[in-house]
Amino acid sequence: MMRCCGLLTAQNKPVPLKSIEVELEVRDHVATVVSILNYKNKENKPLEAVFVFPLPGDAAVCHFSAKIGQTQIVAEVKEKQKAREEYDDALSSGQQAFLLEESDQSPDIFSLSVGSLPPGESASIRLEYVAELAVQADDGLRFCLPTVLNPRYQPQGSFSLSLLPRNLLIGGLSSVGLVPYSLSFSARVSSPRPISKVESNCSLDPLQYLNTDQTQATVKLAAGHKFDRDVELLIYYKDAHQPTAVVEAGQASAEPGSLMGDPVVMVSLYPEFPQSAMASCGEFVFLMDRSGSMSNTRIRSAKDTLLLLLKSLPMGCYFNIYSFGSCYEHIFPKSVEYSQQTIKESLKKVEQMEANLGGTEILEPLKYIYSQPCIPNQPRQVTHTHTLFWFAVFVGTSQ
Repeated sequence: MMRCCGLLTAQNKPVPLKSIEVELEVRDHVATVVSILNYKNKENKPLEAVFVFPLPGDAAVCHFSAKIGQTQIVAEVKEKQKAREEYDDALSSGQQAFLLEESDQSPDIFSLSVGSLPPGESASIRLEYVAELAVQADDGLRFCLPTVLNPRYQPQGSFSLSLLPRNLLIGGLSSVGLVPYSLSFSARVSSPRPISKVESNCSLDPLQYLNTDQTQATVKLAAGHKFDRDVELLIYYKDAHQPTAVVEAGQASAEPGSLMGDPVVMVSLYPEFPQSAMASCGEFVFLMDRSGSMSNTRIRSAKDTLLLLLKSLPMGCYFNIYSFGSCYEHIFPKSVEYSQQTIKESLKKVEQMEANLGGTEILEPLKYIYSQPCIPNQPRQVTHTHTLFWFAVFVGTSQ
């Protein structure tokens, strides 16, 4: 069953979409997506509308606002019950009200109740989120536009294009007429290392470098996008396995010492290990994210990944497993030799892990791990089962 998304009526039918504008900013391994979606009520009666957004994996919404006519609403984070009460009070008094909350079916689906959309009125939804880019086998970083920002065009009364084999979609949509909405998509890429190339499964305008050392570039989706496939970007950097650091300044308007007021340093670690060294020795330390954000499918996927990695370790190596949230735990006091007994004990404890350790505090377990003495002739590899080889470290102004 296909899940509907975008701006929907109370009957789960889509409000007509007019245009989409997406600006992607990639800084090393992290993407910030800024999108504006424009809708219009073509009915002769008001519509109760809800915006539904399936959040991509490893992503977080950082801004959500909507404009209906001259009314501008910006979402604020509040305690769930209080937000629901304020929303109900506003509706009962005849005021325009919005409510952004997680879906009961999945924490990765957010919905925003935008209230009544008058006949002939337009609604503009502005959505911003940040996400980690997935690393591919060929060292490329993959970005894919969510379906709500790149919807498949299905003429009214026709069958769904999603039911067709992918090879039958490549021919385009010339036989079904013009798409009634447009997509504007541009990307800006920056990194401490040079950008070697940007590829896509869709037609792009030529890559434009913004400086001589080729560490900044822009690219746009070429005209004629047919809305018959995903829009994917593959970004390649030179010296991909060299560590890099990106500094984000704190907001000038924020209070010094607060989360938004302090500068942030993102360190990207994507090392390359010789196959000969990996085959016979090594100390493998695994970090399992057990914060509340890892509930449901995320914790299951992370556990499956960890179990696969554990079963793939070479005999004679050393390993240990740490899990973290607001605090951190370890299975063994120090790394142990890989054996049938130690792996059996580890697999049992991994199966029992739940997303029940509160917040997401990765710095303290990392500090503890790297403070431990290395085992002679056993090169250490630290792997985060949720976000491989990159992490964010918050740096206070006093540091």
